[in-house]
Amino acid sequence: MIRFFRHYIPSGIVLLFLAEGLLLLAALYFGIGLRFEGIEALPKSLSPLLPKALVFSLVMLLIMTAFGLYDWEWRLNVKSLLLRLGLSFGLGFMVMGLLFYIFPDPLFIGRGAFLMALGTGLTSVFLLRLAFYRWTDIAALKTRVLVLGTGSRAAKIEEMLTKRGSAANIQVLGYHAMGGIHHFVSADRVFGNDEPLMHLVKRLQVQEIVLAVRDRRGGGMPVPELLECRLRGIKVLELSSFFERENGHLQLDSLNASWMILGDGFDQGVLRDTVKRMFDLIFSSLLLVVTAPVILATAFLIRLESPGPILYRQVRIGQYGQPFTIFKFRSMRQDAEKDGQPQWARQNDDRTTRVGRLIRRTRIDELPQIFNVFMGDMSFVGPRPERPYFVSELKKDIPYYAARHNVKPGITGWAQVRYSYGASLEDALEKLQYDLYYVKNHSLFLDLMILLQTVQVVLWGKGAR
Repeated sequence: MIRFFRHYIPSGIVLLFLAEGLLLLAALYFGIGLRFEGIEALPKSLSPLLPKALVFSLVMLLIMTAFGLYDWEWRLNVKSLLLRLGLSFGLGFMVMGLLFYIFPDPLFIGRGAFLMALGTGLTSVFLLRLAFYRWTDIAALKTRVLVLGTGSRAAKIEEMLTKRGSAANIQVLGYHAMGGIHHFVSADRVFGNDEPLMHLVKRLQVQEIVLAVRDRRGGGMPVPELLECRLRGIKVLELSSFFERENGHLQLDSLNASWMILGDGFDQGVLRDTVKRMFDLIFSSLLLVVTAPVILATAFLIRLESPGPILYRQVRIGQYGQPFTIFKFRSMRQDAEKDGQPQWARQNDDRTTRVGRLIRRTRIDELPQIFNVFMGDMSFVGPRPERPYFVSELKKDIPYYAARHNVKPGITGWAQVRYSYGASLEDALEKLQYDLYYVKNHSLFLDLMILLQTVQVVLWGKGAR
């Protein structure tokens, strides 16, 4: 894993991103060279080529990111891979065509040369992906990990590895029993206490040790041996830090207040808040102009289909626990909560109108929240704001739930792009783990990544209800 602006990115994805960027650069040179029978015969009007190639490569990489091709679950079957690549390059053709029209002098390269470059880029990226997937399956390229502990915490690691399969970035060599007799992991994966820890680490060529021991008092931790391992360059990780890095969330089962207090992250500051507010103001203004036709058309359809207000106003809890009124397009019948009791949205909810189903699936119902962003009650990116009733109930049942209110709520967030729609206490608990990761590590870079990934959530209907 590589940490970039506090955000963890799998090293395989970084390498893939860089390799495909270079391939796309080369594809433009190749396409132009093929069209004009060599770079030497290039017309002077097309020089210099490097800025054009850089713009082409950057546009394609951003579009591929938006289509989920650099997501954490980045292994796709061939059919899905071809679909996403085809859509990415199709959109790339339209975007680059628009750029050629707006900036003809610095960017224009000719239709024939561009089509050759596009075809070369698509073919080379597809072949690279197939080779890269096979290459990253090699165990020798994964981090070799030893887990201390065999209890329920260690079992969470095994569960994670089972879900990921060959896509995991690590290879867990086994679990050290640490004197325990009740094992929650497979017995054939457990190392006993007859071999000193340092000998075991050397024999297995361990690169990283993860501490998954719940009780560390009374000699429960081999501190001198762990110190020796650390001084010899072997990384030692708390379980909370391990899950933060590998899953992109803070695992509540392994979280404790001291780790949150003494660790890094959870930073706030005037500069960070100012940059985020300026970003929200500029882009909310632009989006209100761009989406005005969609907003007007949606308002007309809602009014046409059913009686009641066009906008749905509801009190939500914002930053520092302050209530505010959120705006959404009404997607349900006016009597959706006629008994006065707040309810979670359900799968195939029968309270939803026909227009409501469409605007929920496409996330158009969220567009009026741009006004909330413009007014400063919300940000584009942050934990989704909940209703006061649910917040009071969730705070009773879920530890650290109030921590998500230390940043402004958002239209989209890390939990929204990493987890499906939440409509229960269990879902709220899972989503809180991602929200806490965002609160701990939020930056403008992570916000931009979330906004790009939100595109694929809308495109593929992920989590819509």
